[in-house]
Amino acid sequence: MTNTSAERRRSRLQRHRRVRKKIVGTADRPRLAVYRSNRHTAAQIIDDTSGRTLVAASTLEPDLRSSETTGVRAAAEVGRLVAERAAGSGITTVVFDRGGYRYHGRVAAVAAAARDAGLKL
Repeated sequence: MTNTSAERRRSRLQRHRRVRKKIVGTADRPRLAVYRSNRHTAAQIIDDTSGRTLVAASTLEPDLRSSETTGVRAAAEVGRLVAERAAGSGITTVVFDRGGYRYHGRVAAVAAAARDAGLKL
């Protein structure tokens, strides 16, 4: 059986739905969701009860786009930036949502950098 990109995407979304059954972001403890594409990494802090994105950061932003946009270093910058913006909004504690990806590489780098910048996961 070949593992096409459509099958990989479907499998990731299936894993994501399975994880999201248990992880819910509230106003007290919002959800830090990570998304990664082949070229970019994005993270956003979401309050699921109101359905609003409170804080977001991505390698697509002009200040992060000037440097390297792929890899672990760029993902760590996204994690640091989202944690700084969260602190500015008064958010100190979040629930981490890996988005169906393995907790490895860029996803783990976002979490570690956010932790180092003062966010409690």
